[in-house]
Amino acid sequence: MQNWRTELYRLCLLLSLAAVIGYAVGHVSWVLLISLCVYYLYNLYQLRRFNLWLNRDSSESDSQPPESFGLWGDIFDGIYRLQKQERRASSYLANIVDKAQESSAALEMAVVMINKQGNLDWWNFAAEKLLGLQHPKDRNQSITNLIRNPSFAEYFHSENYDETLKMEAPGESNKTLEFQIALFGENERLMIVRDITQLHRLESMRKDFVGNVSHELGTPITVIKGYLEAILDNLDGLDEKWHKPMHQMQQHSLRMENIVRDLLMLSSLETKGLTKTQDVIDLKSLFSEIQSDTQQMFKDKMHTFELVCPTSLCLVGKRSELYSAISNLVINAAKYTAAKGHIRLSAHKGTNSLNIAVTDNGIGIENHHIPRLTERFYRIDGSRSSDTGGTGLGLAIVKHILARHEAELEIKSSYGEGSSFICRLPLSRAASNAIDDKQSQTSTDNETQQVYSDSDI
Repeated sequence: MQNWRTELYRLCLLLSLAAVIGYAVGHVSWVLLISLCVYYLYNLYQLRRFNLWLNRDSSESDSQPPESFGLWGDIFDGIYRLQKQERRASSYLANIVDKAQESSAALEMAVVMINKQGNLDWWNFAAEKLLGLQHPKDRNQSITNLIRNPSFAEYFHSENYDETLKMEAPGESNKTLEFQIALFGENERLMIVRDITQLHRLESMRKDFVGNVSHELGTPITVIKGYLEAILDNLDGLDEKWHKPMHQMQQHSLRMENIVRDLLMLSSLETKGLTKTQDVIDLKSLFSEIQSDTQQMFKDKMHTFELVCPTSLCLVGKRSELYSAISNLVINAAKYTAAKGHIRLSAHKGTNSLNIAVTDNGIGIENHHIPRLTERFYRIDGSRSSDTGGTGLGLAIVKHILARHEAELEIKSSYGEGSSFICRLPLSRAASNAIDDKQSQTSTDNETQQVYSDSDI
């Protein structure tokens, strides 16, 4: 600001001096005009120096600004300072980019940057090995043209990258890749690709092993169980000291049979997809069937059951699988609820999901156990599970069945007070029974919402 004032004073002094000289020689106008032209030419000269300095050769990027004074000197010095700051910032960013590229190049996973048009911006060396990309030939090429797979194209354009995509490597059927895409900036994408061939093979081997071992164990266990039953039917001819061991052997053979059965079911769920033809299940009828079977199984405990479900509410899915999942939850509730306890089985349509809940007033579960409950063979108390005949696979089966039906399992529990297991299914799987009238539907829904609000489950 000070230099602007100084420059204005200089201009005023120049014009004043020119006026005095013009008055003295009798040509004020001409002298003023000549003075302004001189001032204008001086500024043009400074502009030329400024332009030449800005457009200097790149090899002279650190050259000093032209010597000047006043306003132009201030401009030269200010631009020079900004240039130095910009060079420092550029150097810093360049170092970061170089380090990022060097570190990315050292990764075994492919890293690919894709612009908002869906074209390739940058990729590391691993991407060339895994995806067959060629530098610089494939730069600015569409990623969906280079990876020609319908599954990848659908995944890429969906913009829903919560889950990863597993598929064969382009041109290599014996290699399995895992794709993960993240959005950043203005609809730009960062794609990470891992070679999971070995993991895929190990998982396949595990599934085959579980399935084959379960089948192989089934026959000998059946034989052992048959002989034990025959012996137990003729205990009178056996020494009394063998009675207890025989009963224990029968108990454990039954437990082994249950484990093999559950393992076979898990293997089937993992290897077989959900059939396209699905059932329309009357939930209230399904609940009544599960209640009857559970009461028969635990008739000595005399539990009280409460069924809360709109008469017209139906569920689209595989009936046998959903029966297994819900009955597993109800049987667990019956196992760990004391005699004459209360078990509630309910269903209602929430804002975003169809919710099926199994609630009990049993012993409850400590919070630190809840995240691991759906793991295979995970037991809160091994001795307690043995006493109740548990296999440690029930909740794992429930989780798999719900996943096949696009559903999730939520567990809430207070130790010593009881537990609630909520199956949240998409609303697209809810259906209504056309036979029931609207009034029945409305009254039942009101009753359901009084028992269960969204906040309760």
